[in-house]
Amino acid sequence: MKILKFKTNLKNQDNVSKVAPYLDNAENISNWQVDTESEDKILSVSGEKIDPQKIENALQEAGFKAEILRIVGIGGEGL
Repeated sequence: MKILKFKTNLKNQDNVSKVAPYLDNAENISNWQVDTESEDKILSVSGEKIDPQKIENALQEAGFKAEILRIVGIGGEGL
């Protein structure tokens, strides 16, 4: 299981709702969440064989930006 963290420009729950269909349909994602309260509006994505570029592209298709911050492998902290 891999956990990817992205800095985004998702400002509120309405923005999160707009990207939800794109992330829900992305390959290899088992779970995702956005912390809109954090300064960097962190998107956490977990799953197997996740391609960071595909996550960034999914947000771009929805009209938002994402920038990879870090990758946590098995045994890393949770989402």
